[in-house]
Amino acid sequence: MDRETRAFAESHFRRLRGQPAGGAGAPPGRVDFIASPASFSYADFFQRYLLPNVPCVFSCAFTEGWGCRRRWVTPGGRPDFQHLLRTYGDAVVPVADCGRREYNAHPKEHMLLRDYLRYWTEHIESGYSSPRGCLYLKDWHLCRDSSAEDVFTLPVYFSSDWLNEYWDALDVDDYRFVYMGPAGSCHLYPRRGHCSPALELTQEAGEMVFVPSGWHHQVHNLEDTISINHNWVNGCNLANMWHFLQQELRAVQQEVSQWKETMPDWHHHCQVIMRSCTGINFEEFYHFLKVIAERRLLLLAEGTDSGAMEGGAGSGLGPHQAAFDVSRITEVLASVVAHPDFQKVDTGMFSPRPEELLQQLEEVVASTESI
Repeated sequence: MDRETRAFAESHFRRLRGQPAGGAGAPPGRVDFIASPASFSYADFFQRYLLPNVPCVFSCAFTEGWGCRRRWVTPGGRPDFQHLLRTYGDAVVPVADCGRREYNAHPKEHMLLRDYLRYWTEHIESGYSSPRGCLYLKDWHLCRDSSAEDVFTLPVYFSSDWLNEYWDALDVDDYRFVYMGPAGSCHLYPRRGHCSPALELTQEAGEMVFVPSGWHHQVHNLEDTISINHNWVNGCNLANMWHFLQQELRAVQQEVSQWKETMPDWHHHCQVIMRSCTGINFEEFYHFLKVIAERRLLLLAEGTDSGAMEGGAGSGLGPHQAAFDVSRITEVLASVVAHPDFQKVDTGMFSPRPEELLQQLEEVVASTESI
């Protein structure tokens, strides 16, 4: 990130005054197509798409060096089942049944990849029909489970990725997924509340689609398909994440409100329920902010590029990106610390204490305004 882009971003968030960014207005009438990496910079993506929270499509030129494009498909563009079988056949993978719905999702089972590939080839040979229905390999953490080959290289446009940086630092999880399945397979993220009219696009082989924060989406595979999905959080949608967590907690509190006066530690139990529903609660959200904040503070103190950080996603976007990230964490952490439900969380064992970290960040924000 350069100085101009940072100034543009900080002005954008000053206008928002802590409100979630994007996702509420009318969608654009079309989805932009980015043809050439040579004429499209990180600043272009940041200002035109990431910050305003609108979608775009990157051409296959952006992925031509990926290992999966060289090895996972045949010269004719079909999935290379033999290579996948040789390389990953013994991997245990999650498989969803596209013909069934449970709680707005497709139920899953686990099987060996070799068994799924056998199903897939038989499904094709039977004219895309099977008594087992249409099965879709979904949410396979290949990048976490295997280092057998270079599957893909994260483009610079997506390298400010706090979610995977955080989980890589903890070395317990990630949010990079492989999906694969026959023509007709699908996955969905159901709509909730009011939604604008949908945009529809056809993603061709090798292309990347940027799905903005908060945009529900559905995928229907027109052909036999393998895809890589990379979930993200960063300074541009951090306030959205915090707003979502507050909404989720209110929903939980409303659901169990009748037990508030009789249940010991009612507020703690609401946090437990919230975590079971969303995968995170207020305590873990603070820990997430703390880990990213400490890494950015280290970068600013050492004057190094974030790409040099051990074990992280390595954005390589320089001191202006680090300073921007600190300013976004500071604004959201101030809201977290002031939240009455966070004040009921036992922070006695937190290190540093939330108020101490906030003070440190505020001092750094003041000192980096002239960078």
